[in-house]
Amino acid sequence: MTDSIAISPIGPFRARLRPPGSKSLTNRALLLAALADGESVVRRPLLADDTQRMYDSLCALGISCRPSDDGSEIRVTGQNGRLPPALEPVHLHVGNAGTVMRFLTAACCLGQGAYVLRGVERMHQRPIGQLVDALRCLGARIDYLEREGFPPLRVHGTGLTGGQLDMPPTLSSQYISALLQVAPSCQRGLTLRFTGPVTSKPYVAMTLGLMRRFGVTAQTDEPLRHVHVPPGRYHSLDYLVEPDASNASYFLAAAALLPNSACTIEGLGKGSLQGDVGFADVLHRMGAGLVFGSDFVTVMAPPAGQPLRGIDVDLNNMPDMAQTLAAVALFAHGPTTIRNVGNLRVKETDRLEALRIELTKLGARVDIVNDDLTIHPPPNHQITPASIDTYDDHRMAMSLAIVGLRAPGIVINNPRCVEKTFPQYFDELARLGEPPSAPPPYRD
Repeated sequence: MTDSIAISPIGPFRARLRPPGSKSLTNRALLLAALADGESVVRRPLLADDTQRMYDSLCALGISCRPSDDGSEIRVTGQNGRLPPALEPVHLHVGNAGTVMRFLTAACCLGQGAYVLRGVERMHQRPIGQLVDALRCLGARIDYLEREGFPPLRVHGTGLTGGQLDMPPTLSSQYISALLQVAPSCQRGLTLRFTGPVTSKPYVAMTLGLMRRFGVTAQTDEPLRHVHVPPGRYHSLDYLVEPDASNASYFLAAAALLPNSACTIEGLGKGSLQGDVGFADVLHRMGAGLVFGSDFVTVMAPPAGQPLRGIDVDLNNMPDMAQTLAAVALFAHGPTTIRNVGNLRVKETDRLEALRIELTKLGARVDIVNDDLTIHPPPNHQITPASIDTYDDHRMAMSLAIVGLRAPGIVINNPRCVEKTFPQYFDELARLGEPPSAPPPYRD
């Protein structure tokens, strides 16, 4: 792939898609399979940089992970709630994969030996202190190797006693998911009492849902104020990974943006474990048509003559959708305000600031007040041609690329960053513009 890619506008399209597997579910499934009591099969895993980091790290930890020749499944031999003993320090490089850094920090506490976790420079700028503090309260020994509160880390695997923790609001739901996934291996189990709102709660629900499929059922209340996970073991599972709802959002957004277009995502619907499937409802609020089935979702452009409308929406439960919504907002009538997304500042880049800079290039006016982002579309919706910097952030690249499907002159710099979660993204985006007789993307 070149250092930049020009996006060509396309006309109306109809597509039925099954995007690659969910990153969030793939990495959770691989870890739970590694902690289970037998051989699990993870089918249709995502094959991308983030999931490769998890796979490589589990192999380095001594877990047997055997992919099929075509990559359609991975067989994982579980270790009954522990990790194999490490006779020498194990060095793990997680790149910029937040799930891998956070989940394995907790999992390495279950081992025997020393584990060093490092990442790219940006990962060493992403806070992890709230997770480390919580694990220390549960009996972990963890050292900061450079700056207090940030990776890299050295984890001394001695097991976890568990018990009860009061959890204030966290910067990332991944801290909570990390604790929950190792909870069955704690000697006393784990009880979390939340003293405030739970960040990105659907991701916590996803973790609990997948844990249940692997045989561990947590006791919770509604709204989520406490979770109790008793001591126990995960059971082996034959698990089919859902398509990635976050990556599906770009195609759904494209259908909403381009007149007379429609896109159906197969394998995602009302039964999905992924909170980001709810982005289809956000597009519906803006005026797009929507059909939501049990295992599919279809988004259609608004009826002829009816524009998309700007909205005011709280995206704390699905912050990864903020950039996709920001791209759609450029074409809406009226401003769009995205609320309660302060944790975007500690993602792969400072996504709030990155959006401000790049949307301004495109002619929008962008206001950031505390944790809220307001986008005023360009006058007369005339998008200014621009080269978009992506800050080595896959979601900046994928979300702002859809602007170029409707407006000419959009160039995406460093398109390789999409390899983090969706290596074939630009190929599949281009296929939307192929004649209707061409096979639709991702047809099984």
